[in-house]
Amino acid sequence: MRALVAAATGLALALALVFTITAMGSPTGETSPKPLLTTVPAHP
Repeated sequence: MRALVAAATGLALALALVFTITAMGSPTGETSPKPLLTTVPAHP
């Protein structure tokens, strides 16, 4: 029974954290104009 209560408490805390972060919204900012590297550079 204790394990069930602990699991429910952990789940409630995790959901509260997710909802709090979601409510804060995404950070403002700009993306980089430089393209990302999509290949592995050659080894010297």
